[in-house]
Amino acid sequence: MERFALAHSENQDWAQAVDDCLGQLGQLPEHASLGFVYFTDKHAAHSGDIIRKIKEATPVKDWVGTIGMAVCCSSKEFYDQSAIVLLVTDLPQEHYRLLHSPEKLPKFDSDEGVKVAIVHGDPRNGQLPNIIHELPDRIGNGYLAGGLTSSDTFHYQIANDLHEGALTGVIFDRTISIATGMTQGCSPIGESHTITECEGNIAIAIDGRPALDVMKEEIGEVLARDLNRIGGYIFAGFPVAGSDTGDYMVRNLVGIDPDSGALAIGEYLQNNSPIMFCKRDGASAIHDLQRMLDKLNKRAKGNIKGGLYFSCLGRGQHMFGEINKEMELIAETLGDVPLAGFYANGEIAGDQLYGYTGVLVLFL
Repeated sequence: MERFALAHSENQDWAQAVDDCLGQLGQLPEHASLGFVYFTDKHAAHSGDIIRKIKEATPVKDWVGTIGMAVCCSSKEFYDQSAIVLLVTDLPQEHYRLLHSPEKLPKFDSDEGVKVAIVHGDPRNGQLPNIIHELPDRIGNGYLAGGLTSSDTFHYQIANDLHEGALTGVIFDRTISIATGMTQGCSPIGESHTITECEGNIAIAIDGRPALDVMKEEIGEVLARDLNRIGGYIFAGFPVAGSDTGDYMVRNLVGIDPDSGALAIGEYLQNNSPIMFCKRDGASAIHDLQRMLDKLNKRAKGNIKGGLYFSCLGRGQHMFGEINKEMELIAETLGDVPLAGFYANGEIAGDQLYGYTGVLVLFL
């Protein structure tokens, strides 16, 4: 059985924080192969130093990870502070490959079965949605899970070395048993509609009517009378084509033109594509998180070795009302599982880039 070892530190000094983590990991076996490292942007200026130190001090050959404005581990969330989280495993090296660049994909001995890729991306790259959409097919029956770096300072992704600008991570072959799940942070209001006129990110007409009129009907009379109240509460949702679980991408409403009835949305729009409206709701988010956890726990049958969690910066304490609540809910269902992750600037599941979601990866 593969081992997963977890360590974390809140020390403000990066070197001492790494030493704290190394002390918690203890004497790692020589065949320890892969490590995941996430640290807050309070440590970002020392990214290179952190990676060099953990590589020199451990037998772990490969490291992947990134920076987050917040990071997390089993039952704990770290916001607006210095923190480092490490998750180390001894999964056989022949069953995974590091992804250093989407332009140069690693080779596997066999192309059979689903390959799960844990990936981290640079949010400043405007081509990332297209890269994410195309990569699963290019990998060959691939499935992506991960998130975009979130930082006020540096935006590094880690695949042994520091990278910027694209997508890096690790790809597992079919022999590594992995279960994934995604939970939404919003809930739909009403039914799906159709964009019938748009330009760029501006929805001019929905169902042949002014877009604003359709939205007002969906959100109800009270909110429609005071649109200043919908910021951070009402969003646009775009159903994912082919999804059999009702998945949808959430995008911000970035502007309203009451004269023309147009809506500006944080997404490039296309005519005749579906759209719906969603509300950000803590109670609904808890319910959907529990749904995902119950489903994965049933699939795992108590055999969870370790895990990774990628949540949105808009979730965590902002959505669940208190710090650690989201991670505690996960622990209550899954138990004391070694789990690491970060709060992202966009979450990746399948071939899509989401927002306000949580993406959970379990090694079984």
